[in-house]
Amino acid sequence: MLVWAVVKRSLFLAALLSILLLAGGREPAPQAAENSVAERNVVVSMRDGVGLKADILRPSSGGPFPTLVYRTPYRKDDTQKEYSTFRKAVARGYAVVIQDVRGRYASEGEFDAYRNEGRDGYDTIEWAAKQPWSNGAVGTFGLSYPGAVQWLAAIESPPHLKAMVPAMTFSTPRNFFYSGGAFDLSWPEWILINIAPDVRARKNLPGPRTKEEADAAWERNRARIAAHLPLSTIADMREVAPWYYEWLRHPPADSWWDWAEIRGKYGRVSAAVLNMSGWHDEAYGPEGATTNFLGLLATRQDQSDKRAGLLLGPWTHGVDSTARTHSGEREFGPAATIDYDEVVLRWMDRYVKGVANSGEDEKPVRYFVMGANVWRDSNTWPPQGQPTAVYLEGPASAGARGRLQWSAVAAEESPSRFVSDPEDPVTDVYAGHPGAHDYRGLESNKDLLLFDSAPLTSDLEVAGRIAAEIYLSCDAPDMDLWVRLLDVAPDGGAFNLMSPGLDVVRASTGGGARRELLEPGKVYRLRLENLFTGNRFLKGHRLRVQISAAFFPDFSRNLQTGELESDSAGMRKATITVYHDRKHPSQLLLPVTGTATKTSGKSSMEMGGKPVERRER
Repeated sequence: MLVWAVVKRSLFLAALLSILLLAGGREPAPQAAENSVAERNVVVSMRDGVGLKADILRPSSGGPFPTLVYRTPYRKDDTQKEYSTFRKAVARGYAVVIQDVRGRYASEGEFDAYRNEGRDGYDTIEWAAKQPWSNGAVGTFGLSYPGAVQWLAAIESPPHLKAMVPAMTFSTPRNFFYSGGAFDLSWPEWILINIAPDVRARKNLPGPRTKEEADAAWERNRARIAAHLPLSTIADMREVAPWYYEWLRHPPADSWWDWAEIRGKYGRVSAAVLNMSGWHDEAYGPEGATTNFLGLLATRQDQSDKRAGLLLGPWTHGVDSTARTHSGEREFGPAATIDYDEVVLRWMDRYVKGVANSGEDEKPVRYFVMGANVWRDSNTWPPQGQPTAVYLEGPASAGARGRLQWSAVAAEESPSRFVSDPEDPVTDVYAGHPGAHDYRGLESNKDLLLFDSAPLTSDLEVAGRIAAEIYLSCDAPDMDLWVRLLDVAPDGGAFNLMSPGLDVVRASTGGGARRELLEPGKVYRLRLENLFTGNRFLKGHRLRVQISAAFFPDFSRNLQTGELESDSAGMRKATITVYHDRKHPSQLLLPVTGTATKTSGKSSMEMGGKPVERRER
């Protein structure tokens, strides 16, 4: 983290460097930009007396100013070096508050991930509104954890919060800490790389105290941690994140999680909200953005300006991804990029400053169509389209691929079967490398089923929520069902259209209900309703459905014994039978928004959403 470009320094600076290195390699705080002033480590007192430290940036003259609040667990000084939004906001006439959340870096208190952000966020927003340099109008922005803190504060109804841009965050803990009933195994990595170093420095604990050291330690321990069972007995997080073990004690249906629930609380939120995510964001991102957008609309039906927007790109997780033309191995061209800072600040100009801008004339929904590589605007989400079923037809097996058909199976047919072994699970070879990747290598895997359509005779555009309905039986008390949709090119490349997580459901819970173990041989209908994408399948391409009972190490393995992986290490194989006959029409329901037609001798698309060119912002 600490890089000095100049070798020759004074003895004083050399001594200072030694002190900084001993303190964990931290750099000095960023300096104020020209025509601005900065106050560092201002104490903001919470209702329980804990002091959270914030940096205040504002223009050097004028005021009072509309105010933006950014709260982070990732160190406010580093954040100011990483993102240009703060400097641009000050130049645009805003005061900006950048705060370390409770228990992180400069702030007092004990860090308990997400638990205190509602109250602390409320207190910080209301504190900022009352400062002499603030005009009382407050907006918030940020991505991932800094996105979650906005929602958790907003449902506390701070009266001075006028607008927010929460990007790439969740709508419910049931699709965040877990997904479809399976625990998200990325949490140990997040804790040990992002959270643990500062905790060790604050508490004088042994172990890595810089990000570089933490990265190296993670690479050494990654495989061991992912494979460890039971999940709750691993020791690595015990001293640095005791709350992790509290999470594991509460399955997703437990009412304990209601403190982090956003769904059903939209009526408490009066702010204008721009929801933002990407098709290859973490799985909770597109679900969170769309669910939160629709939830706000439902509570604002009587308002002429719903003050809610939805922006969905082809991106992976992170601000930097919004400036890239590719996602993983798939190239989308210059149209895929946006100016994140400008998107945020235009929203704030409109709803915090109250300044009219071109946003008033834009439709509330803007989404990117992969494959076509264009943006489309829509008045609704999902965009207007035609729900279209594609049916599984077999039998498929480890050595034989099934088919996808556009009409229901008319005759009885034999089911498809595979064996799931949690000790040797289907593995995501691209785990830890988000984005679109070529998964043709899974074609030879014996622990999954593949169903391919015939090559398309015309382009097919799909945008919105895809539902999967699968009929199956299992000879074990429990299992997980993964249903993944891929776009297969003529050369055989098979690309995923979303990140792992929304394409899984635990059979014993249906994704969140009270557990009911399976009866051997009984046929169950499992439904997955949260597969999100925006993609044009080009002429000559195929649709592929991949069915498995694991996708490791993205999410935890179902032990298939009826015991939970948080409490047990015992595993057993299971034979899973997938039915796709007249009585059991296993299928995917695609939100088709366009098909290729011929117009004046040229190919065009009939769309529910209007195609738009990328605008420079």
